[in-house]
Amino acid sequence: MSDSAQHIDKPEPRGQALLAFLAIGAIYLALPRNLIVGPIWLLPTLIVVLLVPTVVSHRVGRHSLNRVLGIIINGITTLALIGSVILLVRALPSHRETPLQLLRSGGLLWLTNVIVFALWYWRLDGGGPTLRHKQNKFGSTSFLFPQMQIPHDERAQFACARWRPRFIDYLFVAFTQSSTFGPTDAPLLARWAKVLAMIQVFISLSIVVLLISRAVGVL
Repeated sequence: MSDSAQHIDKPEPRGQALLAFLAIGAIYLALPRNLIVGPIWLLPTLIVVLLVPTVVSHRVGRHSLNRVLGIIINGITTLALIGSVILLVRALPSHRETPLQLLRSGGLLWLTNVIVFALWYWRLDGGGPTLRHKQNKFGSTSFLFPQMQIPHDERAQFACARWRPRFIDYLFVAFTQSSTFGPTDAPLLARWAKVLAMIQVFISLSIVVLLISRAVGVL
């Protein structure tokens, strides 16, 4: 069996998404206390507690429950991110953080923004990883990845005849959108993806503008 066939026929590994959730919890613990909503242990604990039944439901074939739990975790991390960004905006006029601390806080929130929305794209595209594997379709229904733009008769030579995206592809999309404030190599097709991308870009732009304004203030 060719590598491209194995890529699409094998179930999509979930390890990268699990690590992404754990990374969000770790980054949250590294934030200054004044940028954390609620007790410092609350978000990491919720992530770990919800990840356990999420993994178990996937292993035992409870796909509907797995999807609901995944969306709940994504929603919680998104609210925590937005809350921390709001607290960063409120803390800026007080000058309680040094420029170095502000740069560090902004960088951590920017990175969290990338991971959170990569998880959204991975979770929602084509109905989620489980449905994408079950339907066994080429490419994506919500993003126009470069592999999908290769002419059909030329895909075999690029080892993408039966290609579909994995978590790292969605992470790259989220990273480039937060870096350039717009879609780059993977244009958005679905309306829900466009809405999420606008929210992601707005958060990223807000963080960058805050850092630039504080840097100008220091100068």
